[in-house]
Amino acid sequence: MTKVLMKGNEALAEGALLAGCRAFFGYPITPSSEIAEYMARKMPKMGRTFLQAESELAAINMVYGAAATGNRVMTASSGPGISLKQEGISFLAEAELPSLIVNISRGGPGLGGIQPAQSDYFQATRGGGHGDYHIIVLAPSGVQEMMDFAMQGFDLADHYRIPVMIMAEGTLGQMMEPIIVREPVTDLPPKPWATTGCKGRKPNIINTLHLSPEFLEERNLHLQHKYKLIQEREAKAETFMVEDADLVVAAFGLMSRIAKRAVMDARQKGIKVGLIRPVTLWPFPEKAFQEAAEHVSKFLSVEISMGQMVEDIRLAVNGRVPVEFYGRIGLIPNPEEITRQIMKIAQQEGWV
Repeated sequence: MTKVLMKGNEALAEGALLAGCRAFFGYPITPSSEIAEYMARKMPKMGRTFLQAESELAAINMVYGAAATGNRVMTASSGPGISLKQEGISFLAEAELPSLIVNISRGGPGLGGIQPAQSDYFQATRGGGHGDYHIIVLAPSGVQEMMDFAMQGFDLADHYRIPVMIMAEGTLGQMMEPIIVREPVTDLPPKPWATTGCKGRKPNIINTLHLSPEFLEERNLHLQHKYKLIQEREAKAETFMVEDADLVVAAFGLMSRIAKRAVMDARQKGIKVGLIRPVTLWPFPEKAFQEAAEHVSKFLSVEISMGQMVEDIRLAVNGRVPVEFYGRIGLIPNPEEITRQIMKIAQQEGWV
């Protein structure tokens, strides 16, 4: 067991290498560029492929081609770059090509700024590209999870034949924490569907164009069945002091750590408050919120955005419990701010 001090972006890149990533295709953009830089230093020495493409569009289509050969491949970018990759992500989803896509999020819309944000939530969880598709979206809250989720992301991608996205705030990509370096993956799953040459067997064909309306519908129904299975099996959330809570704060990623501090501070002031942290943004962990809605009086969604995850919480609880929102953009709310919002709600509800 090795414990080292690593930056979030580099921990994620190292996790991908430990998971057996054979190729990286990308284009630099702040605040994700350290991932590409790390891969550029290490992959050629390992006999693996690093390529800086001429554009984000080229990079995601290179991912498509390499993933079709059965190799573990990835790309990384930030908001505007991910926007440019959306058509390719839709192609990957329909072709059922496992791959890892990383979004180290920055503020927007447009070019926005390099300040940290969570405002790519809709882009990630609603597909972003064209057609009826989903991808699995993981939201790490610390540098250790940046490494671990990269490894888990490849496993999920291979298991379900689906693109997996890791969405982390720019701050998490830049911050350093001590982490335990995991053991490398040595046993990768077989991929009989891959285009690896067909001597002795019928050729594998990977294609997303379906001119027959009946076959197009059949493909979409097949994908929807898979998405339903993923929703049943893979929706994950962490809960903290929810059992007796009157108010539950919801936050994901780095924001969940700040919210947890606020929850503990509010508890010291006598307020029964808990925390739900979605680990998977898609599939959204509806069950955690539905179970909490059986006894809580209110939810508070705290986000580094103008309010996006709050919509999924409202859909999950279906009007049974009010859901309020507090957010900043470009600036990360501190624990004191969130505690003040909790106390404000407590006063409105007559809890203090």
